Amino acid sequence: MADNRRVSRVSSLIKREVSQMLLNEIKDDRVGAGMVSVTDVDVSGDLQHAKIYVSIYGTEAAKAETMAGLKSSTAFVRRELGQRIRLRRTPEVVFVEDRSLERGDRTLHLLNQIRDTHREEDEEIDNLEQEDLG
Repeated sequence: MADNRRVSRVSSLIKREVSQMLLNEIKDDRVGAGMVSVTDVDVSGDLQHAKIYVSIYGTEAAKAETMAGLKSSTAFVRRELGQRIRLRRTPEVVFVEDRSLERGDRTLHLLNQIRDTHREEDEEIDNLEQEDLG
């Protein structure tokens, strides 16, 4: 089992290399349907499995198409990683869609709605207080 520092180093190497592949080398047109970026890579402690989290910008159809393209290019990505990163065994690669940015954006939107509602209520209370005093 690898130590945490090694797992972290391998994770960041995989993230860098897969990002480069997404930019220049994956030829599947479906991958270009949505704007894709690698947000994180989780590597197991034995360095045998790598979950590559990708954020995809676009419509739901474009996201589904992009994920299908990524899943079909898994063998290519693994082979390329094996050539670029010197490990005894190249980890099995799985692409996972990362929706945390969307959830964060939705949370911010809801918080802003709550803030605006409270502002409107405060303004109404202030107006009523001024009418009572005046």
